[in-house]
Amino acid sequence: MKTLASASATNWREGRRLRGWELHQQGWSQQQIATALGVTQGSVSKWLSCAHSQGLDALRHHKASGRPPRLTTAQLAQLPSLLNQGAEAFGFRGAVWTRARVAEVIKHTFGVSYHVAHISRLLTRIRWSRQRPIRRARQRNEAAIQRWREQDAPLLKKKP
Repeated sequence: MKTLASASATNWREGRRLRGWELHQQGWSQQQIATALGVTQGSVSKWLSCAHSQGLDALRHHKASGRPPRLTTAQLAQLPSLLNQGAEAFGFRGAVWTRARVAEVIKHTFGVSYHVAHISRLLTRIRWSRQRPIRRARQRNEAAIQRWREQDAPLLKKKP
């Protein structure tokens, strides 16, 4: 039989905690509640003390907060304007931003160091795409490549 509090639970663990609270309100002992719900008496004790001190909402499911971000929201909002200045404004050769370069600018400007692999997540949050430099040989002859594509490559393809 579902009760009002356990029926409004978002998951089965929350429902079990709320049911434990209801049984406590009906006068059940902690040991009886633990046996009925299949948990330890210590768990029931924690639930009840939490509900007494913080209210019934303390028994509800709460998403884990996680570690606070190293960059504040104001600093993160400032990052696009820094990147819009261009990589050369920060002493890099070439105008391309890479994750390593962005990490270096963040460390120099805000004093916060991030691993290079995490920079792509930050760039996604500010809706900025990371770029990779195109590595090409210095001896590359663009005219010869274009001529080959237009004249020689079609001759090598199979005919339909």
